[in-house]
Amino acid sequence: MVRKTKEEAEITRRQIIDAARRVFHECGVSRTTLEKIATAAGVTRGAVYWHFKNKTDLFFAMRDEAKLPMVDQVVFHEDDADPLGGIERALQILIRILAEQPEVRETFEIISFKCEYVDEFAQVLQNASCQLEFLDKLTRAYERAQSHGQLRAGFTPSQLAHDSFLFVGGLFKHWLGRMPDARFQEWANQLIHTHVALRRA
Repeated sequence: MVRKTKEEAEITRRQIIDAARRVFHECGVSRTTLEKIATAAGVTRGAVYWHFKNKTDLFFAMRDEAKLPMVDQVVFHEDDADPLGGIERALQILIRILAEQPEVRETFEIISFKCEYVDEFAQVLQNASCQLEFLDKLTRAYERAQSHGQLRAGFTPSQLAHDSFLFVGGLFKHWLGRMPDARFQEWANQLIHTHVALRRA
């Protein structure tokens, strides 16, 4: 019975997060209320409060779920014989996640275009540990590329990592600001290929 109760609670929590994403995406974060989310989820407002302290807590739960595929799938292998090729694959996986996982894409659309970063949501910008972790992994991947003699002269791994970080961030924003399609994904992958190729010695 306890196991069933936990399973039911997790199902309800999942419904609330999914509903929040839909309502945030449709109405914007500032115009979304817990009442709207509860109605969309088909639960009571009390059920929402049972799982989440407030709208901010729910927003962060939604955001953290969207980060999981990035953490799990975007991997830089330390034993890769072609570190630059590994960087290219990792950046292309980011685009593939946006293309194949609409829930993740919607969440990043909300974060990028439908949230005002004031008051309690100001911490969203300050709490960027996932981005900093990605930048650190990217820097170490470029350091491995340098140790393999792959990098063009005149640039440090840190400079190249920051450049790639901002480059893929721009692709993200460009993707999220328009209706995605297969042609855009192909175009983005080609840009990533060219971006990395320009770094090769």
